[in-house]
Amino acid sequence: MNRYILIILLLGTAINTFAQNPIVPAGVYIADPSAKVWNDGKLYIYGSLDESTDYYCSWRHHVMETNDLQNWKITEKVFSSKGENDQVSYSDALLFAPDCAYKDGTWYLYYCQPDPKAAEGVATGSSPTGPFINGKKMELNGMEEIDPAVFIDDDGQAYYIWGQFQAKIAKLKPNMTEIDTSSIVSGFVNEKEHFFHEGGYMVKRKDIYYFIYADMSRANRPTCIGYATSDSPMGPYTYRGVIVDNSHCDPATWNNHGSIAEYNDQWYVFYHRSTHNSRMMRKACVEPIFFNDDGSISEVEMTSQGAGAPLSAFDKIDAERACLLFGNVRIQLFEPGNEELAEIENDDNAAYKYIDFKEGAAKVTLRVKPLKNGGNISIRLNQPWANQIAWVIVPGSNTGEWQTITAEIEKTEGIHALWLSFYGEEKDMFELDWLRFE
Repeated sequence: MNRYILIILLLGTAINTFAQNPIVPAGVYIADPSAKVWNDGKLYIYGSLDESTDYYCSWRHHVMETNDLQNWKITEKVFSSKGENDQVSYSDALLFAPDCAYKDGTWYLYYCQPDPKAAEGVATGSSPTGPFINGKKMELNGMEEIDPAVFIDDDGQAYYIWGQFQAKIAKLKPNMTEIDTSSIVSGFVNEKEHFFHEGGYMVKRKDIYYFIYADMSRANRPTCIGYATSDSPMGPYTYRGVIVDNSHCDPATWNNHGSIAEYNDQWYVFYHRSTHNSRMMRKACVEPIFFNDDGSISEVEMTSQGAGAPLSAFDKIDAERACLLFGNVRIQLFEPGNEELAEIENDDNAAYKYIDFKEGAAKVTLRVKPLKNGGNISIRLNQPWANQIAWVIVPGSNTGEWQTITAEIEKTEGIHALWLSFYGEEKDMFELDWLRFE
């Protein structure tokens, strides 16, 4: 078994967590977040569940829920394709990104599997957190692919969306489990015209249809959440740009997949970031977004604070809250329920956006594990090349013991981006668990 197998296997049936970004706790890797707001006033996240650096996703789905975007509850194993609660009798293939829709007292979980013989299916539940049962394969006229999404228009007509490179859309029949194959439109959004890769999601706002998806307009990688708009759910669509880009969340990051949703009169983009120097082990995140008068969406940056206020400098700031990583440094699990910055090399950088120093801080304490060579940490404000407020020396050690180091800083007030720059020998410097200012 891979040493990064999901620590969720050790936990119970529900997890409660307080989080900024990522919105999942350390050791839990929920990707491809599809956000839904149901009539109970809560926001729910339906996503895939990563458990290994060797393959995408897993054989299970969890559901996240919140009523404030700060405190999240995770209900585990609401649907499985093998093992406990296996509800896919015809396949034991992995479960990729899902979506969920509601109609007449029933929640419909739309799932997909990479095995072309399995493709897409639908299961039903009597609550937004399942359990979802009786998985049934959907017939898609020979166009089976991945990444289902369902959009229900104001007139009650439901649309099924799926596909890679060429997005496909069709009307769902009233039973919500079958499509009208005569209505299929293939390529209504595509790679050439719209930079579409996969992971479609649709919403409607002020009579404009927004199609959200993994966008590969930058660096030939689908690291962006991009969007296109139309005055009809089935198009034609016009490409409008990028909402958020997860480039530099991890040295090996590859894809993005997400959604947008309005909650308590504010719109948000939900997306994921990779960890463990891999394309996998992805963690759901959220940022507030803003619409312009012409209906366009302004691009937002990745932050550590997410939907909340800037992080307090005087609380413990977990190292895995870093929103930007440059160099070899990565976020990875090092003990059950705890992640760190690891594999740090000379001239690597990590950023935290944003930190509130309030009326002033004068010291910093870091929990580090010195390695053979040790090294130095330059703590800077706003940019990685300026405004140094501290130089922290981490002596080399072969003990493998964690320790705290305290250093004075130039008195710092207000809200800033915080940059950590690492210097020393090329490798075997140190690992970082958390930091806190005084």
